[in-house]
Amino acid sequence: MDERSDFIVRNMLAGEVDLSVEWAASEGWNPGLHDAQCFWAADPDGFFIGEWRGEPVACLSAVAYDDSFGFIGLYIVKPAFRGRGFGLRIWQRGMDYLRNHNAGLDGVAAQQANYRKSGFQLAYRNIRFQGVAQGAACSTVSDASDLPFEQLVDYDRQCFPAARARFLAGWIGQPGAVALVAVRDGRVAGYGVLRHCRAGCKIGPLFADTDRIASDLFDALVARVPGEIITLDVPEPNAAAIALAKRHGMASVFETARMYTQKPPTIPIDRVFGVTSFELG
Repeated sequence: MDERSDFIVRNMLAGEVDLSVEWAASEGWNPGLHDAQCFWAADPDGFFIGEWRGEPVACLSAVAYDDSFGFIGLYIVKPAFRGRGFGLRIWQRGMDYLRNHNAGLDGVAAQQANYRKSGFQLAYRNIRFQGVAQGAACSTVSDASDLPFEQLVDYDRQCFPAARARFLAGWIGQPGAVALVAVRDGRVAGYGVLRHCRAGCKIGPLFADTDRIASDLFDALVARVPGEIITLDVPEPNAAAIALAKRHGMASVFETARMYTQKPPTIPIDRVFGVTSFELG
């Protein structure tokens, strides 16, 4: 009998996202301590698990932020079950879920050819910088909780391809997270979030109108976690963001290919100093 007939793909239950995050940790992706809950809030229907004879062996997220934009992530097959076609099956399920969307992903460069077969085209690279950055408290930024949440959502929408209020509420409110905002002339001009991970901390998103504001936010965020390893994922086209990371003594350790099935969304990449996450965009 073809063993693939014993493989099924179904929607995840809420608690099963934790399993996906554990697998991500085993792959060396260093997820955040509370990523599972935050990811699930973005789209509870967009998480899939593949079972072979009742055993979970594959996972994929295909989050639909709205009716037109989605993002693929958490694409993992347990090592012992690779090469059997299980990955393709769960991939097809996710792609079918996002069939009417412009779907994005951050994939390893070596897999670009495979993603092109599913209609993805390269937009640019994201570069992961890492290091023990030094920072200082900054009087020009404040806690995001001091601002009406709707203002933060509105600003985030300017820098991200879709509105994502449900996700952001959990992201900035997760235990131990630091969310800071810069307000200039009575309006939001940038914000950033730091979250604790299995090792060190990650900053993302880091959105700002100017290099100076991004630097202020970054300094204030890392000042909250002195001595911690900091990770910042930077779009390569934003030269000022790369310069910011290098000024803080951070080194490039990894890169991804940001790809989309349709035209790259129209967002001001010069205001994206840090990607929210490689899993959800």
